[in-house]
Amino acid sequence: MARSSLAPQIVARILDHVRANDLKSGQHLPAQALADAFRVSRAPVVSALKTLTEQGIVRNEANRGHFLAVDGASIPVPEEEEAVGEDALYFQIAEDRLAGRLSDRLSENELMRLYGAPRSHLLRVLHRIAEEGWIDRLPGNGWQFRETLTSRKAYNEAYQFRAAIEMQALLLPSFRIDPDAFAQARQHQMSLLEHFEHENRSVIFSTNIEFHEMLMQCANNVFFLDAVRRINRIRRLLEYHITNDRTRLPQQSREHLQILDLIEAHDMQAAATLLYTHIREAGHQKVELID
Repeated sequence: MARSSLAPQIVARILDHVRANDLKSGQHLPAQALADAFRVSRAPVVSALKTLTEQGIVRNEANRGHFLAVDGASIPVPEEEEAVGEDALYFQIAEDRLAGRLSDRLSENELMRLYGAPRSHLLRVLHRIAEEGWIDRLPGNGWQFRETLTSRKAYNEAYQFRAAIEMQALLLPSFRIDPDAFAQARQHQMSLLEHFEHENRSVIFSTNIEFHEMLMQCANNVFFLDAVRRINRIRRLLEYHITNDRTRLPQQSREHLQILDLIEAHDMQAAATLLYTHIREAGHQKVELID
């Protein structure tokens, strides 16, 4: 009898195999071939195929073996498993791009071969990257990475620019508090302050850029907002790399909350000064972490 602890793992591996190879309904699933591919004995594979038959994903034909009963593309991935898998691929692409291991232009087929990922999985990650602004889709199935900050000098200059314009944005006559946006920002910063040790890197970065971009929206000047969004886009990769060091995150969140307090107290000069100091200090500390 197959070990009960092994069969569920083989079920998951069979489903991964089916999705990755985009197998269609009616495709033969030979137990011995799967056992050889997974480097296990035949027994847990047979047990897993029986489980999948009970679930209606596989059908068993007498004297012929097991066959896929549905298209692989129609088999859903558990949300938790999908999120973890996509995050791993996302950050691997980010690290490889930062390290210079990926060329400016790549096709989907090249990326699938490099990462061993099925097309549907890869495309979800690429569209996520495109939405964040550091890759563009080309005609056909090609993708091109955008320019990003990779040097200490450029990264430091980006922080100098941000500090200057974000401080001035708070002093514009057009600045208006958005109560709902402020309340949401406060909630997100308090949550980050509580969970920073275990939070996903992309969530950390997104939470903090949302804070700064929210302030630029309150300035009611599209040029300030657009400038900050452009800088955030091109610094994203280095930020993901740097946020492996989380020692400053509690102070960062507390300063964000203090800036909100000062603005709500209508002390705009103090808020602008703190925002400037906050950004410059963050830049000084983070630039030292760049390899």
